[in-house]
Amino acid sequence: MNIGITCYPTYGGSGIVATELGLELANRGHEVHFITYSNPIRLDPGIPRIHYHEVEVSNYPLFQYPPYCLALASRMVDVADAYGLDLLHVHYAIPHSIAAMLAQQMLAPKRRLPFITTLHGTDITLVGADPSYFAITKFSIEKSDGVTSISEDLRRHTVEVFGVSNEILVINNFINCDLYHPDELKAGAAAFAPHGEKLLIHVSNFRPVKRVLDCIRILAEVRKHTPARLLMVGDGPDRGPAEQLVRQLNLTPHVSFLGKQNHVERLIPLAHVLLMPSEMESFGLVALEAMACGVATVTTDVGGVPELITHGVNGFMEPVGDVAAQASRAVELLTDEALHRRITAAGRARAMEHFSTERIIPQYEQYYEEVLSK
Repeated sequence: MNIGITCYPTYGGSGIVATELGLELANRGHEVHFITYSNPIRLDPGIPRIHYHEVEVSNYPLFQYPPYCLALASRMVDVADAYGLDLLHVHYAIPHSIAAMLAQQMLAPKRRLPFITTLHGTDITLVGADPSYFAITKFSIEKSDGVTSISEDLRRHTVEVFGVSNEILVINNFINCDLYHPDELKAGAAAFAPHGEKLLIHVSNFRPVKRVLDCIRILAEVRKHTPARLLMVGDGPDRGPAEQLVRQLNLTPHVSFLGKQNHVERLIPLAHVLLMPSEMESFGLVALEAMACGVATVTTDVGGVPELITHGVNGFMEPVGDVAAQASRAVELLTDEALHRRITAAGRARAMEHFSTERIIPQYEQYYEEVLSK
């Protein structure tokens, strides 16, 4: 198939999933065309059957805000015409679904161009629920030829909040377990922990919903019981406050802010425990990445996370904001090798058996065929 994919190309879960999906589809022989305003963060150039089409937005003085949605719709039409796209797959409802709908209508006199919308979380729980965007989000979902959700929790939430009548198919996030795998030696960890301390890691876009300051507080508690250091991977609005808190708590030598990283599969296996203290997670992609890498997870019991993690079996979940409980779990995992081995082995098995690319990507392919056959 010739598949057009649109996503936010920045450091966020929806863009990462869309990019990884495109790469896996290309590996399976499909032609994949990314249509967005910049090259997706994890999309390396020169990959066979992967094409990138930039959306250019003109900044006329008349426009206080450049009309990206309209430029995107026009570019979708251009690419669909030039490359014979079979369908569009847009990730994150606003504004991508509306742009795809406009492109579909523009092409309607010539041919059918179906589009599928994948809901990722904040497009529903934050942006879509905002009164300014509620009606257009509901409309874009209802006009989609197919709708998928990354978790049952998000599907249920979408139906409850928006009252949409469309079927929403749950297709979970996935992981390439050959690329994301354990590093038993953790030789590279010495660059961050020269004295052999255990490593905690946090990966996010540093938005308030990720509660990155909790990670700093957790480290402070953990260090009262065992030597440890923290890797903070990513960037965003809460990085400055996190760095300030590190200084206030005299943790500067023990925290490394690494910024945005294109290849987290090289960093995550160096750690012993992943911290994901989020206020909301529709799935928890980074927790899945950690599980595949043989890293124990300490997360919050929110959203779709319980669909991924079974508490005490392949990870631990604690209440949002309960720094003491999360720190206690981290200490257990850092000091009890048998517990750590049991949790990480179960986590890796869970990732391979239920969320591997071999299991999930065919579900997308089958759904594409169903939508095309309508």
